[in-house]
Amino acid sequence: MISDFSVGILLIALAAIMIFFVWSRKAQKKRQLLHSLFLSLAAAYVSWIIPLIIMRFVPTDNQSLMYLLDCIMQPGGALCSPIYLCIAITFVSGNEKLSKWIKALFVFPIATIIISWTNPLHSLYYKQFSVVRSEIVFGPYILVSGALNYLFLVAAIIYMIRFGLKNKSALYWKQCILLTVSGLCPLLMSIYATFSGKEVPITATPLSFMVTLLFCGIAIFQLHMLDIRPIATEHILNAISDSYLVLSDDGLVIKYNRSFEELFAREYGITVSKKLIDCIRQEDVAQKSPVYNMIAALESSRQCETHISYEQAVTFTAGETAIKKHFVVDISSLEINGQISGFVIIFKDITQLRDSMKRLQDSQERMMEQERFAFLGQMIGGLAHNLKTPIMSISGCISAAEALVDECVDSIGDDNVTEDDYREIYDEMRDWFSKVKESTAYMSDIITAIKGQAANISTDDKVTFTIDEMLKRSQLLMRHELLGSGCRLNIIYDKSEEISLEGDINNLVQVIGNLLSNSIYAQKQTGGGEIEIEICHDESNLKILVKDRGTGISPKVLDKLFKSMVTSKGIMGTGLGLYISNAVIRSKFKGEMWGENREGGGSIFGISIPLEMIHIRKI
Repeated sequence: MISDFSVGILLIALAAIMIFFVWSRKAQKKRQLLHSLFLSLAAAYVSWIIPLIIMRFVPTDNQSLMYLLDCIMQPGGALCSPIYLCIAITFVSGNEKLSKWIKALFVFPIATIIISWTNPLHSLYYKQFSVVRSEIVFGPYILVSGALNYLFLVAAIIYMIRFGLKNKSALYWKQCILLTVSGLCPLLMSIYATFSGKEVPITATPLSFMVTLLFCGIAIFQLHMLDIRPIATEHILNAISDSYLVLSDDGLVIKYNRSFEELFAREYGITVSKKLIDCIRQEDVAQKSPVYNMIAALESSRQCETHISYEQAVTFTAGETAIKKHFVVDISSLEINGQISGFVIIFKDITQLRDSMKRLQDSQERMMEQERFAFLGQMIGGLAHNLKTPIMSISGCISAAEALVDECVDSIGDDNVTEDDYREIYDEMRDWFSKVKESTAYMSDIITAIKGQAANISTDDKVTFTIDEMLKRSQLLMRHELLGSGCRLNIIYDKSEEISLEGDINNLVQVIGNLLSNSIYAQKQTGGGEIEIEICHDESNLKILVKDRGTGISPKVLDKLFKSMVTSKGIMGTGLGLYISNAVIRSKFKGEMWGENREGGGSIFGISIPLEMIHIRKI
């Protein structure tokens, strides 16, 4: 028999479900598959318990009406277990559409419904019907029906447990526990009713499914724990960040991932359901500056209503070792209907990137140093020649001066040598000494130029120098190479202007020297000739152009200029020259380089330097 207590509980459940149906109809205009399955489960449950409640008020001797109510009750009882299995499968897969094989599961409960409705024809379901459990005599199909219900419930529970063991996320574990418990209640009740041998009321199984309905309903609609959106959001946040933290609009800690917990939460005492400002103490400012910086950036984001991004260095202690990491911290506000409802803070670990950039910078500096010495190596052969000429000139001047001294000494006491003769000798000596000064000045310029180029390229010797000084040094360093190749240099620029730059003159001399060396190599193959250096400027840039009439640049090499290490000199070239020159112009002078073929043959290589780096004065 059905007790009044059971009926009371079922009536309360029925009223709650009806209220829920009304609410869900208004609150959810577009439902996900998981929501629809839950509503289907609730509808099946209602169709199950309504006939059961009516049975309480029908006389027990009215077997016909009782059997009719039992037939009406069968669809609900047969459908609850497979619908619960569909909820579990949908949660694990995240699909928004049931596959064909899942839909095929409903063939079995439909068969059960049909067999129970047509039982008088074959007695497969009941051999003897009664509302008293001990008086019922079941037919053979009840074994099939019971086995199917067990199979559906066990399959759903195993499905959830496997998924929970495979995914270690705390969010997944909570979801799996809710679904697993909601299936275990009707399963254990069915096992008890079948194998205990005790009298179990007909309302026992429907009451156990009430737990299933309650747990799933709270999870799906109240906590949104089975909603695919927070799961997807968590996946996205984990994919685009190394750590993340979600805060409410007033700074309450709502959520963070495991990486944030290991790196920050444990270190700085940050916990869920506690305000971020309360997780630190005032006396801990020095140790917890990353958290204070975070709070300050949050306040800036709130006041300015904008995205905040900054770099933060954090030192962690691993045993006795201190590890320093660098993060880019991005703070974005979360808005609902134009109002800030919270913040998401994303931490991106850039420690490895910074280390890689440092190694790249060190490697580039080594390459630039090597290229500088390669450039010096090309000039060593001409250095002896450059110094040989002034040395021989000085030697000749000294010999001539010595001869004049000897002549003066020999003429002492000679009455034929007048004062005017001595003055003539002294003037000749001054001329020779003047030539000695010119030669020594030339040698000094050569040594200064070589010394400047031999300096370490990594030093940042910023001074103000003129274009004339740069051109003079370049000519001196390339003089021997120009003469040896039969080339001559023609410099074209407006001499009414004095153009000065701030930076390291040796850097620019190296670049010009490299361009001149390339032009000499290209033009030497065509018999030498004139190489032009043209200097001009417009409203935004100073341009230095090196033009030759050589063989030009092949399209294959032209496409890769300045982008990778390429050379057209075969084994004679390193491929570093233009690559390093471009790096020097970009890093030291904020400029850029380009190359193109010259109309009529040859090539043009250009350097463009912003006028903000230049000072122009009219002479």
